[in-house]
Amino acid sequence: MTRSYSHETTMTDEHHTHDARDARRTTPAVAAGGGLRADGGEETADGLRTDGGGADAPRPPVVVKIGGARAVDPEGAIGDIATLVDRGRDVVVVHGGSTAVDDTLDALGEEPTYVETPGGVVGRFTDERTMEVFSMVLPGKLNTDLTAALRGTGVDALGLSGVDGGLLTGPRKSAVRVVEDGKKKIKRGDHSGKITDVNADLLETLLGDGYTPVVTVPMLADDGVAVNADADRAAAAVAGALGAELVVLTDVEGVYADPDDPSTLIGSVATPEEFDGLKDAADGFMRKKVMAAEEALTAGAPTIVVASANADAPITAALAGSGTHVAASAVATDDGESTDAEGEATG
Repeated sequence: MTRSYSHETTMTDEHHTHDARDARRTTPAVAAGGGLRADGGEETADGLRTDGGGADAPRPPVVVKIGGARAVDPEGAIGDIATLVDRGRDVVVVHGGSTAVDDTLDALGEEPTYVETPGGVVGRFTDERTMEVFSMVLPGKLNTDLTAALRGTGVDALGLSGVDGGLLTGPRKSAVRVVEDGKKKIKRGDHSGKITDVNADLLETLLGDGYTPVVTVPMLADDGVAVNADADRAAAAVAGALGAELVVLTDVEGVYADPDDPSTLIGSVATPEEFDGLKDAADGFMRKKVMAAEEALTAGAPTIVVASANADAPITAALAGSGTHVAASAVATDDGESTDAEGEATG
């Protein structure tokens, strides 16, 4: 059943891997680090609450989005995922790869095309040739490399694209609204789509069997064609469908009130007014991450964190309080619906 979405020690021994997998079937999920709770309280690494309460029920899964920017080093995240899994936390990894796609296009003597939407969001325009390169690079090389790296740490990782098992599906967008030379235009020939459904049952089955899914685009469009989708928003769709905490790892420490001043990091966002300020502060590609935050939280994720991939134990640090934390209360609306940006360019 699919769910609609609106909005350094290595362990390579197979016997050890299966022991760890069996343990995860019977061990409650416990947070690897403390952090903000959806109700405003805090927890320590052992699950005890700082407000005097006892340990809570098992924590939700964690969806980890690993960015594809050149300045993002995934090694810390890989080791941290292994730690989380070893401690019993269910993890789903979603990764991008825009830089690798651009590098491949450059090696082929072709130029990537980026466009700006009327809303000021910058994204990739995916023509037919670019889509071919995406299919080679993301589910081919990058997903294979990341899955192999995780398995090298003892994690029972399993690579998937959004096409596999109908994991990520939705309508195709053949045209996008863009701004060129100050004028709004319709640019046709795009090979991208909008994720509206996630096969959460597939992910839950894999997690229940002790696997760590490693997910990437493309998605499967409703016309049966594989098309591009923004990786941040793909991670948001997965987190919303699973009711999972979402950690978006990027090349900066979070969202800054002044994009050029890291000391202006916005640490927490809990109200719609604060979220409006977050959207105003988001600049460039960070706007996509804030958009993804809204979609994930509206769809059912309890919290989202935007944090640095290059920190020590970046996921544990993010769950413990580093980065920009956005609570579900920040995007609550009277009708429970989120805003949607039709015709947006992909990442």
